[in-house]
Amino acid sequence: MSQPEPLRALDDDHPQSRRVTVSGRVFDVVREAIVQLRFGPGNPLSEADVARQLGVSRQPVREAFIKLAEVGLVEIRPQRGTFVRMISVREVANARFIREAIEVAIVRKAATEASEPHLAVLDDIIAGQRKSAERADHAGFLRLDEAFHQALAHAADCDDAWRVLEGLKAQMDRVRYLSLPEATPIDVLIDQHAQILAGVRARAPEKAEAAMRQHLSEILLSLPRLAEKHPAFFTA
Repeated sequence: MSQPEPLRALDDDHPQSRRVTVSGRVFDVVREAIVQLRFGPGNPLSEADVARQLGVSRQPVREAFIKLAEVGLVEIRPQRGTFVRMISVREVANARFIREAIEVAIVRKAATEASEPHLAVLDDIIAGQRKSAERADHAGFLRLDEAFHQALAHAADCDDAWRVLEGLKAQMDRVRYLSLPEATPIDVLIDQHAQILAGVRARAPEKAEAAMRQHLSEILLSLPRLAEKHPAFFTA
C-alpha cells in the first residue's frame, strides 16, 4: 500500500497554525491520498503506518479516521481495522443532486453580489487552471477546481454553505479524479468555469445557473463509463 507524503510542518506564524489541528492536517493528507486513489477502494489503512509516515502520534490519526468515516471515505470495522470505502454509484448521484441544489443557489447569489476583487480572484484561478492543463497536472487542476467553487461561495457570502458541500462531495471527488482526462477533458471543464464566471460578471443569474447546471452534469455522463472500466473501485 502506498503512503501519502509526510506532513510539512506549518510555521508558528502561519495563520493556519492557529486554526488547523494536527488531526485536521492528517485528515487533509489522507483524504487527498484516497481521492487520488493512492489509497485505493477496499485497501486497509493502518493507524501506525500513517502515524509513522506523517511523523505524528496515533491519536490524531485515529481522530482523522473517524472524520473520514463521517464523510464516507473509510469504514471502521470493529476488531478488523479501517478500510477505504468502495465508491458508491448511488451515493455519488445523490451527492451531485444535493450539490447542484446548493451551488445553483450560490452562483445566483454571486451573480448579484460578487465584487470586482472577487471576480479578479476567480479570473486568477481559471488562469491557474489553464497552466495546470498545459502541464497535464491533474491533481493541481482539481485543487484549483475546488478553489474556484469555494471562491464562488465566498463571493456570495455563503462560506457556511461551502462547508456543508465539503462534507457531501467526498465520494464525488474520487470520481472526478478518475475522470481526468479520459472521461472529461480538462479544457471542457475550464471552458465551463469560464461560462459560469461570465454569467456572474454579467450580473445574469439565469446564465450563471445554466452554466453551473451543465458543469455539474458532467459527472453523470462519466460515472457509468468509469464504473464499467474500473469495476474493482465501484459498488452500487
